[in-house]
Amino acid sequence: MPTYLSPGVYVEEVEAGARPIEGVGTAVAAFVGFAAKGEYNTPTLVSNWAQYSEKFGDFAEGCYLPLAVYGYFLNGGTNCYVVRVGGDRTAPALPAGPSAVLGSYRVTARELGAGTLSVEVGDPAGENQQEDRFTLLVKDNGKVVESHQVTAKRGKENVVTVVNTASKLITVEEVPGAALTRPDKVTAALRETPPAPPVPRKVVADDYVGDVADRTGFGGLEAIDEVTMIAVPDLMSSYQRGMMTLEAVKTVQAAMIAHCELMGDRMAILDPPPDLTPAQVKNWTQVEAGYDSKYAALYYPWVKVYDPSTSDNVFVPPSGHMAGVWARSDATRGVHKAPANEPVRGAVALQTQLTRAEQELLNPIGVNCIRAFTGRGIRVWGARTLSSDPAWRYLNVRRLFNYLEESILDGTQWVVFEPNDDALWARIRRTIASFLVMEWRKGALFGLTPDEAFYVKCDRETNPAEGIDLGQVVCEIGIAPVKPAEFVVFRLAQLQGGTSLVNE
Repeated sequence: MPTYLSPGVYVEEVEAGARPIEGVGTAVAAFVGFAAKGEYNTPTLVSNWAQYSEKFGDFAEGCYLPLAVYGYFLNGGTNCYVVRVGGDRTAPALPAGPSAVLGSYRVTARELGAGTLSVEVGDPAGENQQEDRFTLLVKDNGKVVESHQVTAKRGKENVVTVVNTASKLITVEEVPGAALTRPDKVTAALRETPPAPPVPRKVVADDYVGDVADRTGFGGLEAIDEVTMIAVPDLMSSYQRGMMTLEAVKTVQAAMIAHCELMGDRMAILDPPPDLTPAQVKNWTQVEAGYDSKYAALYYPWVKVYDPSTSDNVFVPPSGHMAGVWARSDATRGVHKAPANEPVRGAVALQTQLTRAEQELLNPIGVNCIRAFTGRGIRVWGARTLSSDPAWRYLNVRRLFNYLEESILDGTQWVVFEPNDDALWARIRRTIASFLVMEWRKGALFGLTPDEAFYVKCDRETNPAEGIDLGQVVCEIGIAPVKPAEFVVFRLAQLQGGTSLVNE
């Protein structure tokens, strides 16, 4: 409390009784796969397709990642993180700008877009110079702007050492495997390096899974709290190219599920292997893979979209488009609305035209079907998790709890180290109850009144003396989520002729 020593009027700022809880974001996707360029194993935030193409290149043949990200933005997605895999972590970084090869050396511009630079190899200055010595001239629009007296031999005058230290325009590196000799007298313009191949080496399961300590694969996404859904579309590209077996595919998808269960605030969107019939998908989900998790959802079948890299329509895994549908549903209706009965933008056909009888095989085991309806287009026709627990059967219920838990967790950090007494418990109850009332008014909770929709209990019963001595505050929260009207039944009865339903 402040101390007053002289008469006067004083103004004090005091905290309100309850601190508002702000809802967290629910639709930030993370994609892991192959790209035409960009850094490897570095989660990069992109907010639109232009940013993606600038950082990771355009569409590339045989890569599902760009098509998935494009489908995500097309269907309503906003922010997402992209992780490029497939690179050799021990290899040197890709050139930063235009480059040229001079014998056993690669000369690279320090800045992108430096297309007016050129380098020239000339004789060394002075007389009776050794054969390994030469002059390296750097020209801009034909005018000499730098001159370096260097040698091909190791030492302090070596061309790599001198240029990388003194030059402000270029860098020099040795070409792996080449004999280090003085380059021929030639002038070479620095030109843009073509994009790296989409898959520079054989990709294994560990490339996708990664490691949280090294910040690689989707393991590195543990450090990014904003992510709420993960998709790995190029897992199927690796399988189609013969780089991975179905066993390896199951290993990666099981690791995706384990990652989401560990984090507790995100969902794994799984893709089935290509060219499967409904019966094969059922066997894959129930027997071969045996997935059972409330933090995972699987969509079938693959969707056909236009691929600019081949100027043709191709079938792609649906996970990227489904992530966009989730984001669009969250933005228009809220996370409590099941992301189903929504059109799939960009999809022109399906790999398998499902019937109602075929969906009856898949829906009970948690496979969300994508179906084509006459006059209504291609729509998502399922909103289930892969959990066998009826309490967590519906996708929107799991995602609603993820949202509520994360929001309450972030919005009650002020509680830590506060005096653990009745006043604190009352403030906690008011803070959480105010937040849940707002969610109830949005239609996220079931019940005609707030008392039917939720309860918040934080008192002497949940916080006995033993718990207080341990420094713990326990607050119990009960929530009644809304569940989707998955089966709409209209019961029609035939009335006898002449019967009136109006009382006279």
